[in-house]
Amino acid sequence: MTVIPEGHAALALPELDDGMLAAVAAGAHHDPHAVLGQHLVAAAGVADPVTVIRALRPLASEVTAVLATGARIELSHLAHGIWQGFSLLGLQDYLIEARYPDAPAWLDDDPYRYSPTIGELDLHLIGEGRHEQLWSALGAHIIEHTGIEKATSGTAFTVWAPHARAVRVIGDHNGWDGTKHAMRSMGPTGVWELFVPGLTAGTYKFELLGQNGEWVRRADPMARFTEVPPATASVIGSSSYEWADAAWLAARASNDPHDGPLSVYEVHLGSWRPGLGYREAADHLIEYVGELGYTHVEFLPLAEHPFGGSWGYQVTGYYAPTSRFGHPDDLRYLIDRLHQAGIGVIMDWVPGHFPKDEWALGRFDGQALYEHADPRRGEHQDWGTYVFDFGQSQVRNFLVANALYWLEEFHVDGLRVDAVASMLYLDYSREDGQWEPNIHGGRENLEAIALLQEVTATAYKRNPGTLMIAEESTSWPGVTAPTSSGGLGFGIKWNMGWMHDSLQYMQEDPMYRAYHHSEITFSFVYAFSENFMLPISHDEVVHGKGSLLGKMPGDHWQQLANVRVYLAFMWAHPGKQLLFMGQEFGQPSEWSEERGLDWWILDQPAHRGLFELVAQLNRVYRDTPALWARDNEPGGFEWIDGGDAQRNVVSFLRWDREGKPLVAIMNFSGVPHDNYRVGLPFAGRWEEALNTDAAEFGGSGVGNLGGVTASAEPWGSRPASAELTLPPLGALWLRPVR
Repeated sequence: MTVIPEGHAALALPELDDGMLAAVAAGAHHDPHAVLGQHLVAAAGVADPVTVIRALRPLASEVTAVLATGARIELSHLAHGIWQGFSLLGLQDYLIEARYPDAPAWLDDDPYRYSPTIGELDLHLIGEGRHEQLWSALGAHIIEHTGIEKATSGTAFTVWAPHARAVRVIGDHNGWDGTKHAMRSMGPTGVWELFVPGLTAGTYKFELLGQNGEWVRRADPMARFTEVPPATASVIGSSSYEWADAAWLAARASNDPHDGPLSVYEVHLGSWRPGLGYREAADHLIEYVGELGYTHVEFLPLAEHPFGGSWGYQVTGYYAPTSRFGHPDDLRYLIDRLHQAGIGVIMDWVPGHFPKDEWALGRFDGQALYEHADPRRGEHQDWGTYVFDFGQSQVRNFLVANALYWLEEFHVDGLRVDAVASMLYLDYSREDGQWEPNIHGGRENLEAIALLQEVTATAYKRNPGTLMIAEESTSWPGVTAPTSSGGLGFGIKWNMGWMHDSLQYMQEDPMYRAYHHSEITFSFVYAFSENFMLPISHDEVVHGKGSLLGKMPGDHWQQLANVRVYLAFMWAHPGKQLLFMGQEFGQPSEWSEERGLDWWILDQPAHRGLFELVAQLNRVYRDTPALWARDNEPGGFEWIDGGDAQRNVVSFLRWDREGKPLVAIMNFSGVPHDNYRVGLPFAGRWEEALNTDAAEFGGSGVGNLGGVTASAEPWGSRPASAELTLPPLGALWLRPVR
């Protein structure tokens, strides 16, 4: 027993194990609060519990606890830099005053006198893997926390690290020495917690003691802000942003975007106009995208990533907008401004894999945690990355909550989920012997399927009016089928087959396109098997593929004409549209994230004409429900003639819900077709809603003087028809004049 005098009394207090004291002093104990801080202890000879105060102040010469009443309790050195004292005054708020040789007294608060900042409900939900607002429970949060009576500002740190033997907070506040800020284990959930009073700014990481006895340093997986790369620390902070997009959100919740107009401008923010931050980009994007008439902007991933050359697809900070462009509130400002201008925001999201950087998620607590431990499931060989352990409930929770985080905390209108095919198949990009079958002996990744179903169902349930979009490049059935019927539950799937086939067709010289006619028509065979988006994305204009303009045959005029007719075909085809930045004005060079777009080319009339065509496509598209209201219904589409291969012509009807049609006729040959008869659903006057060969778009001006009159002469299966002049490498859109 240790006997400690107080006045003329002697109290016998329980003696602490020296090994435990040494571990606490080293910041290597799983429950430092059991030793440090303020405790009521029974002592022989005293009826009431004694208040024992212990503090870790190595190298101090004197240590005193200063109570809220002003009373001072002198502490004596116990062992290993741990000081101890006691009183009979009960539990009180206090500060610790420490004196060091040749230095003034240092008065500060004690993290170990505070109760846990995370509640039992949060711990239960984390343990179950069902915490839909995980970001509110884990990470670093500036809060007001009450000790005994007084509330104190500080930062609550919480982290999930179930394999760790000890966890410490390191950062600017302690000179990156975590021995004074060891966290406590909150039990079998694997959560660790510490409140650091007075700390409201600075950078930090977690230091974790693995089962192998080695310490590792990791950034916070739930950090909501980070240092600017290549620096890697997490940053303490909070949001003070006040949103002004309530009208947008209300309208969004009351409409179904899958049956509405949706044309998307895909943007890599760092190279769109280099040097712009989130706030500076707002005015420029709003003006530019507004002039083009797009309904939505889609950003390549904005979650924090260390290597800019990954374009954001190798994420290390899933809850942190990249600090390259400013504070998270600056991103909120950008999204808010876009909403107020009537422009929706989609963001790319990457739940399939993450990089192996040693300071990030990989081997987080000294061994596989976020990634699957078996390399046959836990490593992506092509990309040199780790694959999430989709069957681990807390990892699944991390990803589901992350999707909700962007939708709810940043008001993002939709998530485009990257590389879904790599998640669905256990043998994706693997040879025989490099993958393990599922429990049924198949190649389907059942855990990843369950994750995607949970993500889509939860996102749509909590955020009506938003979009979940899959980049899925195989024929997996039911990507956009509801989860209730076994589908993945996405609202839209990228139509990679359309993209591949149609680009292959367009790269052929018009002289030979007749032999490849099925490549431009085959997508209509399966156009309604899923809810599709037609993408010409960043992936099609990098890595030696050249720009969209550069893919087209012929001289420069013919290349631009080919782009014009192709985009008109794309906008008229059933499905939504996505076009990567720069293609709207015929960017001649391949895209690179290291430089900006070729903006100078807009000074050339022919390229300005292409820009004006895209703007007109979007205007007519938004004003014509036949082009979007029945995108996902076979009854919204009818062929006029899909078999005119010899003349390289494709023609079809699109219908709205009120029976109003739009006729789309594409001439992919290099010559005009005069007196070209087209079957129409009824006689009367039809206006040219669009002619891609118009002079204002850089074309040759071949057309029909703004419209034609259809007679009651049947043609094909149609009761009426009209003779047209089809421009070379041109498209006509016709609407009835009533």
